[in-house]
Amino acid sequence: GNTAPTLITGATGLVGSAVARKLLAEGFAVRALARPGSPRFHLAGLDLEFVAGDIRDAASVRRAMAGVRYVFHVAADYRLWARDPTEIFAANVEGTRIVMQEAKSAGVERVVYTSSVATLALRDDGSPADESIPLAAEQGIGAYKRSKIAAERLVEAMVASENLPAVIVNPSTPIGPRDVKPTPTGRIIVEAARGRVPGFLDTGLNLVHVDDVAEGHLAALKRGKIGERYILGGQNVLLADMLGQIARMVGRRPPRWRIPRAVVIPVAYAAEATARLTGREPFTTLDGIRMAEHHMFFTTAKAERDLGFRPRPYRAALEDAINWFSAAGYLDGKRKR
Repeated sequence: GNTAPTLITGATGLVGSAVARKLLAEGFAVRALARPGSPRFHLAGLDLEFVAGDIRDAASVRRAMAGVRYVFHVAADYRLWARDPTEIFAANVEGTRIVMQEAKSAGVERVVYTSSVATLALRDDGSPADESIPLAAEQGIGAYKRSKIAAERLVEAMVASENLPAVIVNPSTPIGPRDVKPTPTGRIIVEAARGRVPGFLDTGLNLVHVDDVAEGHLAALKRGKIGERYILGGQNVLLADMLGQIARMVGRRPPRWRIPRAVVIPVAYAAEATARLTGREPFTTLDGIRMAEHHMFFTTAKAERDLGFRPRPYRAALEDAINWFSAAGYLDGKRKR
């Protein structure tokens, strides 16, 4: 078998834990670089070799990289808000530079870099966007998007000038089990399932099961072309339809109030002002609302054609997410840990 380990960063996160499980299921020896304080209860029973460290600490990344054949760089700071936005850049840009440089120095055979659809231009007419038009960093809304764009451009530059053997995947909005933190979309699912979302903005998003995203990562390792980008998405869904679907699944009435943007913007200002005082992430952010002005629709035709990517319907992903949140105690307001 393949005894050289595969290194994964971000294994304690939603996408990373799914990738780790998929790798183990396929017989890979998996080493995970993780911060000592990261939650691991959702990885219990998995045969992972943990190396303590941080993607921003080159020495720890170098230790983790020893003898490694493949690297999945999944770790990212995906907060839409931070009291100090430079933290988001440090993790997403500097962290990526360190991981890529150490992978290059260690002579790793192949790297799969987890980017995001946030780095891609949406189409003006609202039709699904593909991989063809990259955004420039200054076109990104908010620190998260700008940092992900800068990190993806950095990886592309290293592929071009330093022969870094990296393939880029761009997940859309992953949902499903083991969303421990939860992600911003996971929070919406939890709140909607608890009947606490009174209305909706007219926006749309692309929802994909996190296990399909993980499957796409492995397909990119095996069949992806160095330097290419592949959108790993699922179904394009209006937010109203997603909320209606959740309501039906938990036996609640779907929200019917279409919230005008003018109502939400002052709410977001207030939420962010409070967040700056408390240091706790606001529920609504201005960047989130600015992004919601667009239907964030994408096509996965390229990944389907070149990687054999086959995402399941989004309803199955929602169901798995709700079942996991329910079993983990997120829906009754008490967390089981």
